[in-house]
Amino acid sequence: MHKAAVLSEEELKKINSTSLKILNEVGIGFHYDYALDLFKKAGFKVDNGKVFFTEEQVDEYVSKAPSFFTVKAMNPEKNIPIGRGYISFAPGYGSPFIVEEGCNRQATLSDFRNFAILTGSSPHIDFSGGILLDMKDVPADIKHKVGILELLRHSDKPFMGSSDGARGAKDSIKMAEIVFGEDFVANKPVMVNLINANSPLAYSKTSLESMIEYSKVSQPLIISSITMAGATAPATLAGALALQNAEVLAGIVFSQLINPGNPVIYGGASAVTDMQDGELSVGGGETVLFATASAQLAREYNLPVRGGGGSVTDAKIHDNQSSQESGMTLLGTVAADTDFILHAAGSLQFYNAMSYEKFIFDEDLCGTMKYIKKGLNIDEEKLAFDVIKEVGCCGEFLSNIHTFNHFREEFHFPKVSDRHTYSKWVDMGSNESLEVAKRMLKERLEENRNKNYLDSTTEKQLMKYAGLDEKDNLTAS
Repeated sequence: MHKAAVLSEEELKKINSTSLKILNEVGIGFHYDYALDLFKKAGFKVDNGKVFFTEEQVDEYVSKAPSFFTVKAMNPEKNIPIGRGYISFAPGYGSPFIVEEGCNRQATLSDFRNFAILTGSSPHIDFSGGILLDMKDVPADIKHKVGILELLRHSDKPFMGSSDGARGAKDSIKMAEIVFGEDFVANKPVMVNLINANSPLAYSKTSLESMIEYSKVSQPLIISSITMAGATAPATLAGALALQNAEVLAGIVFSQLINPGNPVIYGGASAVTDMQDGELSVGGGETVLFATASAQLAREYNLPVRGGGGSVTDAKIHDNQSSQESGMTLLGTVAADTDFILHAAGSLQFYNAMSYEKFIFDEDLCGTMKYIKKGLNIDEEKLAFDVIKEVGCCGEFLSNIHTFNHFREEFHFPKVSDRHTYSKWVDMGSNESLEVAKRMLKERLEENRNKNYLDSTTEKQLMKYAGLDEKDNLTAS
């Protein structure tokens, strides 16, 4: 599949040059004394809480990060390669609300569990997720542990750890060690962890603590910047991109300072500000431009890349706007040859809410994207000259054995979209796609609710660590 591009080689050089100028002359605020001391000891200029980077320092440290790595799963068949043209999808992340019947309500542990079941049983979502939802009914100090427990129970895929400072990272690592073993986690990537810069031009103590803990055991980091053009970045897309790039490069340098060779993913997640009310806007063409440019920049540094969202939208409910924007942003991100796509399923309201029905639609769309990503398989059998010659002029291929032998592997069959004729669709009950999605949702949850990928001993250890008793009641606060 041809890689989409929006920047010429000369424009890439200009973006990179401006980013290096920002790093060298403006600097990045690292709001953690321990981090500043590490930079000082390594010979970086540090002044008034900011770190300044030379081009040589950026090149030296960024080049230490690998271009490819594999995240291990409980089920080895679900290991996920990152880089080299592979693509992986992860669900929505961090939403405090659920959209039901057109209204927002606060997300709960029950909702988190449902989405963990959906991601775990999904044929197209590769990561079970991280902070699938911000649960209102779970105490803040154990929320991340309860969430990871649910992800591990309901999926044998890789997950995303907590980025809630040293505590969240240590807890994520410990829970992974209970499942995989301490030595395994110390030597193999088993999760991916999202680290966000504080735009403009800063990293918080919380983010830096997380980076340090994960890097100690070589766990992959998405070093991400989500600048808001017009608010936390210049209103020009080029300026916002240069700022984003500077922030991401600074974070990557820090990760390699802690642990040379630590796996990282370049996280380009910038978007624009809706100037009507000052909120983030992710559903427009700007998101595709940012994602495509970010992928080009990441390739310049020989790094895998996270796109700026997947099936994302500004729509408040799953409607025509939602479908239009989600399809555009996901296809644009995939076409850019993005390696890791977060918010690939379920997201509404510029990341602020999740929808069960939209998850089903988006998941189906991810399947289509993987089909498109594979491209065409061209060989003598597929070119089918002998079949064309046999059928000849005015014949038909429908009854030919060649069609029977190949259509299943060559064609993509979406689960939600209806391809029947109008009359057959009417005969089948004239079901709207939303009703189909609701039925699929109910069947999936019922079918997978009682599946548990943990053995009883491991589950009990995780429950105790998470602060739950044997009946899943919260015992900590």
